[in-house]
Amino acid sequence: MKTPRLLALASALILFMVSPLLHAQTYTDVHDFNNSDGCCASYPSLLAQGEDGNIYGATTSGGTGAGNIYMITPTGTFKNLFNFDGTHGRGPQGGLSLGFDGNFYGTTYQGGTGSAGTVFKITPSGTQTVLYNFTNSTDGAFPKAPPVQAPDGNLYGTTGNGTVATLYKITPSGTFSVLVNLPTETYSPLLVGTDGNLYGMTLHGGTFNGGTAFQFSPAKKKLKIIHNFGSGTDGGSPHGPLMQGVDGKLYGTTSGGGTSSGGIVFQMTTAGKTVSLVNFDTTHEANGATPFAGVVQGSDGFLYGVASVGGANGLGTLFKVKTNGTGFAVLHDFATATGDSPLSTPLLHTNGKIYGLAFHGGSHNAYGAIYSMDAGLSPFVSQFVVYSGKVGSSVDILGQGFSNATGVKFGTGAGTFVASTDAFMTATIVAGATTGVITVLEPGGNLTTPQKFKIIPTISTFNPKSGPVGTKVTITGMSLKQTTSVTIGKAKATFTTDSDTQVTATVGAGAVTGKVTLKTPGGTATASGNFTVQ
Repeated sequence: MKTPRLLALASALILFMVSPLLHAQTYTDVHDFNNSDGCCASYPSLLAQGEDGNIYGATTSGGTGAGNIYMITPTGTFKNLFNFDGTHGRGPQGGLSLGFDGNFYGTTYQGGTGSAGTVFKITPSGTQTVLYNFTNSTDGAFPKAPPVQAPDGNLYGTTGNGTVATLYKITPSGTFSVLVNLPTETYSPLLVGTDGNLYGMTLHGGTFNGGTAFQFSPAKKKLKIIHNFGSGTDGGSPHGPLMQGVDGKLYGTTSGGGTSSGGIVFQMTTAGKTVSLVNFDTTHEANGATPFAGVVQGSDGFLYGVASVGGANGLGTLFKVKTNGTGFAVLHDFATATGDSPLSTPLLHTNGKIYGLAFHGGSHNAYGAIYSMDAGLSPFVSQFVVYSGKVGSSVDILGQGFSNATGVKFGTGAGTFVASTDAFMTATIVAGATTGVITVLEPGGNLTTPQKFKIIPTISTFNPKSGPVGTKVTITGMSLKQTTSVTIGKAKATFTTDSDTQVTATVGAGAVTGKVTLKTPGGTATASGNFTVQ
């Protein structure tokens, strides 16, 4: 028989073990909309973290009836910033994306001078500017996703179910151009991939009319369909955005299809090879069903997302699952009192908490809520859009605690930084930087980026300029310490890395007159001029 003391110790041990788990799954109703300050956030309703660390978003029909833009602090202080009126657009269903200038960009699916929607810019203080009015001609119409800014400084977006569905480019000042027509309308905001391409999905169309996943190269202006949904178990009708995991693969959801017709969570390579990770069941909805939202990836490697229906209350679930499809768990069953029917894609804030929107519920019942989920994830820093650069270039970083930061590292090499707020800094690459995660050094604990940042090598010169096979060639440049291969005149060369600015290579057998090229984990560098094989 166990003694009372042993039972007490056992109980204490169980409580000690369980308490972190309980803390790691804390759902909080942060703000309840009351219609005048917001209502009915539909899909995708993207939330954006600003340079001040606050969260910015939109609701589809709140404010004075045409939708509104608001700001909320991570702790719940709410401020309405702008009410749409039809002239400036109506129905900002897409939500917001952050720009390099610190402003936010979005679309309305109705309103504007052509009554076919707008592209707009809004400052953190609430000054709104219409950048473009859709005409429902060759430019498309009724956009339901915000444009996103790419490393080239342009914004790229998609349109809805107008005369045509388009993928467009617009500058921050409003110069608009259609780049390509899409198979059908899309509700899926574009993803800027680490390879510089844009990735998105269409709601319908494709080989099986179940929707498509596509890749678009801004440099080549080329659209490529990488996957056709609806062939069987791979789901159909994707509404949410794609997300790129730390493994470089794409993750997302479909609202329908799969083995049990309730939609899926999937993994996809950038070439389009797709694996179903979770199949939701419309007849047994304990795990949820019909996910309209995309997923985010936490510091624990799990994917986190929401299903719009099902769960214990039939009003949706917040779930997690590993990237191999195992470890699925429901973390929260949505309920009317604290927000239900989640349609919008969650935001993973750099403080480690997940924030999202409920379409319905809250203390005012019909208008929805803003929620947070503390799943015990670690805080981090996030580079904004730019995932590679040369020495001398810079990258914007979102996070927290920057007022006390003591340094920045790119891989194993130091960088310099200027923190304009406690939650935003610009870091500059200096000599010695290597490809790897960006680390911000802080007294309370260092913070790292989930994604690696690639340091692009450069070659300034090589000597001698000519010689026979076996000639030793000194290559000078920058960011060369991680060199993995050297090619001279189309033949592989043996080499030694002398320093971060010098590599010595030996002209290999079979070499012909041609370029001197080297590769590192950060990219490829090619010298100007040819090496002449004698």
